[in-house]
Amino acid sequence: MNWLQFAVDVFLHLDKHLATILQTFGGWTYALLFFVIFLETGFVVTPFLPGDSLLFAAGTFAALGELNLGLLFLVMAAGAILGDTANYWIGHAIGPRAFSGEIKYLKKEHLDRTHEFYEKHGGFAVVLGRFVPIVRTFVPFVAGIGAMTYHRFVTYNIVGGIVWTALFLSLGYFFGNIPVVKENFSLVIIGIIAVSVLPGVWEYAKSRWQKRATA
Repeated sequence: MNWLQFAVDVFLHLDKHLATILQTFGGWTYALLFFVIFLETGFVVTPFLPGDSLLFAAGTFAALGELNLGLLFLVMAAGAILGDTANYWIGHAIGPRAFSGEIKYLKKEHLDRTHEFYEKHGGFAVVLGRFVPIVRTFVPFVAGIGAMTYHRFVTYNIVGGIVWTALFLSLGYFFGNIPVVKENFSLVIIGIIAVSVLPGVWEYAKSRWQKRATA
């Protein structure tokens, strides 16, 4: 329970935690930010780590001159791209073994369908999935399982990582230090998370409606 409370506290008070980290670690803060973004996107067991909200918070500190915006962008974009790359290769390594037929409910035909989907729509999934918390952790993993052609994956991975990092850093940089935002930072972070989740909720609801209409 203590870990859960700590995770919630980090999400809701990133400004305070980041300020403490900066005071404690100084220049090493860049390495820590890289590591968090890399873990959040690189391993299916760590989707609970802050992503969008961390970028936003980092952008607010860059606007104050506490962090260098250019270096921040390079470090965090690299973390996002390398994280997805690691996740892809983990999935790629696990896929053939998991769908070898030894596990009853994991059949090779499911793997073939996943591969077919990612060959047709994988670029769209990799780029847009980047903007949805939790989903962005699973998309590259499943792309690896489905053996999406690597050069296609890495192209969309780079595009998605750059756009995602630039967007949320910019939002924090230009809007994070507006008085009303600073005074309600916790609500802003909740809002960012909620808006990030909305596309996934919408797509799920739409698919449900379409299935009912077809039935």
